[in-house]
Amino acid sequence: MIFFNSSMPRSGSTLIQNILAQNPSIHATPTDGFLELIYGARVNYTNNAEFKAQDAEQMQAAWRGFCREGMKGYAAGLSDKPHTCIKSRGIGEQFNWFSAFMGEDPKLIVMVRNVKAVLASMEKMHRANSEKAQAVHNPSEMRGLTTDSRVSQWLQGPPVGLALQRLQQMTREDITPKCLIIRYEDLCKNPAIETGRVYQYLGLDPFAHDFENVEQVTQEDDAVYGMTPTLHKVRKKVEVIKPDYLEILGEGLCKQIDEMCAGYQEDFGYA
Repeated sequence: MIFFNSSMPRSGSTLIQNILAQNPSIHATPTDGFLELIYGARVNYTNNAEFKAQDAEQMQAAWRGFCREGMKGYAAGLSDKPHTCIKSRGIGEQFNWFSAFMGEDPKLIVMVRNVKAVLASMEKMHRANSEKAQAVHNPSEMRGLTTDSRVSQWLQGPPVGLALQRLQQMTREDITPKCLIIRYEDLCKNPAIETGRVYQYLGLDPFAHDFENVEQVTQEDDAVYGMTPTLHKVRKKVEVIKPDYLEILGEGLCKQIDEMCAGYQEDFGYA
């Protein structure tokens, strides 16, 4: 089985990948580029004259077969384990396309988190890495000099703003009921229950995970995106983290965030 993790940033997507990786039958990827491969192929399928010149129905069937079997080959190249969880934030946005070439709805885990906590986590990472140049901060352009300015950038672009827009559209198209939504706060509080929901959703036998000692097997260097290199480092113990967004962001900015992201906050129980 190939299934997917398409989650909000700073919402425990790396944590759930490494929890699942404890199961010897599951290969869990870091943030993965498979979607980019078939994005590129889709451009050629759409625009190339050789495809346009042939029978449209036949080409569509061939294209879907290319995507389906390419995905299977990709997963087989990653691991010989029977199940693969590919982490890619864009899969949710492409849910209907994946349904078309897979022949069934993809299984999609979506981690969410109070957006104030997401942004506070981004801000803490920024402050903790002041020795390194960061894309969000540019004094010569008077950009990203304050917490408010950085939050505004994160909300208006990737990764946070992009993820919010994708989730908004998934909700509008009634895709989210087909996904497994897991709140980061619930995973930290009741990891056995939330992980059990994963196995039930996937139709797999449950597995006894060790939430006291989560070994990080996924590795990725976010410096290649102009972000903090340790952005995806996970804690070994799954436990409740006390919210600190009021302390980090301030009451006024937190109120603004709630107003700007009211739909998301209400949809996932943070209002």
